[in-house]
Amino acid sequence: MVSVISSCAHLGAIELGEKAHEYIIRNNLSLNVILGTALVDMYAKCGCIEKAIRVFEELPERDVLSWTALIAGLAMHGYVERAIWFFSEMVKSGLKPRDITFTAILSACSHGGLVGKGLELFESMKRDYGIESRLEHYGCVVDLLGRAGKLAEAEKFVLEMPVKPNAPIYGALLGACRIHRNAEIAERVGKILIPLLPEHSGYYVLLSNIYTRTNRWENVESMRQLMKQKGVKKPPGYSLIEVDGKVHNFTMGDKSHPEIDQIERAWEEILKKIRLAGYTGNTSDALFDIDEEEKKSNLHRHSEKLAIAFGIMRTKAPMPIRILKNLRVCEDCHTATKLISKVFRRELIVRDRNRFHHFRDGSCSCMDYW
Repeated sequence: MVSVISSCAHLGAIELGEKAHEYIIRNNLSLNVILGTALVDMYAKCGCIEKAIRVFEELPERDVLSWTALIAGLAMHGYVERAIWFFSEMVKSGLKPRDITFTAILSACSHGGLVGKGLELFESMKRDYGIESRLEHYGCVVDLLGRAGKLAEAEKFVLEMPVKPNAPIYGALLGACRIHRNAEIAERVGKILIPLLPEHSGYYVLLSNIYTRTNRWENVESMRQLMKQKGVKKPPGYSLIEVDGKVHNFTMGDKSHPEIDQIERAWEEILKKIRLAGYTGNTSDALFDIDEEEKKSNLHRHSEKLAIAFGIMRTKAPMPIRILKNLRVCEDCHTATKLISKVFRRELIVRDRNRFHHFRDGSCSCMDYW
């Protein structure tokens, strides 16, 4: 059952996960700490953080991993204050946090923009608990500083680290450069990062997007050529949505879904309505210097937009529409989804590579800080 529930968590398949939970109850299976932790993790990763908390509170026994699963779940959803509260409750209960617990709580501070608290917790690891900082913890601090716009401090922190930084640490700094449109630091980071992990397409794309936003098309083209030379291909973005217990997979340009014609028509209707609410289409994340109309055409077929159209077609309010993405949500899809939540009065819960976004009444739980 732990394996089944973990699979549901990976797919974001809440209906199947709930059926597995019902099976456990119906068959009087012992809710030991391992199975209980898997359930907490599954509900959190499927976007039902309140159910994750409920299961956690009903567990007859909890260990550090149970607490960590809940704190990590709260971090993914951007509930930083609650994550910090549960962290302090865990410490009060007499349990000593582990290194992965600190990764979870530092991640929460990063998503919530709590720089001071995050740095305080980072310092307390060694001082109060004798835990040596690992690369993951250094990466969290870089992300914490970078997201908050403290790019110079983040770069200095990386350069002064007592251990050699790895690719994810430089990647966190590059991601912050994209958020804050800092091409100068991005170039310095890119020169280190790309030779370090030349097969990772995401770093080329991040750097290309930074160049795109500053209209440096010659640099975008050089990135494109470098990717070609090294045989690097960007993995296709896909979005999963579960409807009536079945998981549907959408990718941009894929016409294999049996209802694709109706889905595309439904998207066109959605587009008309959100345009009336102010949607124009943001092409700033488009990779290469192509015609503006072509950029917009590509944007309108992003996988999550197709999944959302399918969700609106096949489900009714007040049921939330839940989407799972393998890549980070782009700015245009983020803007469009906010407007869809307002115009259609639907809650949309999107899990991307980094975190959860809860869209309600035209705003997102991330407060546009992701």
